[in-house]
Amino acid sequence: MSDKVILHGRNVVPGRVEGEALVSHEPISGWGGIDPARGVIIEPRHELFGVCFAGKVLVFPSAKGSSGWSGFFQTTRLSGTAPIGMIIGRISAKSALGAVVTRVPAITDLDTDPCAAIATGDWVLIDNSTVEVTKR
Repeated sequence: MSDKVILHGRNVVPGRVEGEALVSHEPISGWGGIDPARGVIIEPRHELFGVCFAGKVLVFPSAKGSSGWSGFFQTTRLSGTAPIGMIIGRISAKSALGAVVTRVPAITDLDTDPCAAIATGDWVLIDNSTVEVTKR
């Protein structure tokens, strides 16, 4: 039997999606930190360097870099390499706009630090303002 954890937060982009979590404990730079054509993190010193986020629920503490962040994530949507959902620890204008233009369910301001409560490989269900995590 799997352990389940329920988190509550604030909806950024409404919707329901479930899939495997990919957790970054470091902020993600969308401007030059990702390859939108492949959906891969290419920032050389990033903990997830070379890891593909396409088709995953991307969990990260915040965005970093310029306002180009949203443009690169919009390109992932157009290329079919976007994450299927986003769980963002601390929302900023960059990450909020990125979630909106990517058009995937996104949530922020959770009652628990999502980067501590969720591990890569956990199964995650985002349902508007609720996240259900099935630990793996």
